[in-house]
Amino acid sequence: MYRKGFGFMEIGRFENHDGFDGVMLGRPDLHYHFEFTYCRAHPVVPTPTPEDLLVFYLPDANEWRQACAAMLEAGFVEVSSFNPYWRQRGRTFEDYDRYRIVLEQAQWEQS
Repeated sequence: MYRKGFGFMEIGRFENHDGFDGVMLGRPDLHYHFEFTYCRAHPVVPTPTPEDLLVFYLPDANEWRQACAAMLEAGFVEVSSFNPYWRQRGRTFEDYDRYRIVLEQAQWEQS
């Protein structure tokens, strides 16, 4: 889902490292990656809230539209944002575990 939605590839993987399995998704040109882990001894039940957000700012309108389409094609579901701010210039998507990603059609401006 994240691989297809964000155009990521598997950049690393581990199994039974101190009881944890995991996979890392990203791209070589990025300075970050997603790491999804699973604890064999104590599996965690996902408990997201509507305000647990991962936000990406995409200032280019065409790139933003393409990214939104890719999210839907990957299986993410578009949902109404709990915070009305994100509805002004963005779209909010949920993954299978109900964690939310916002794609904001704007330039990040640090305050």
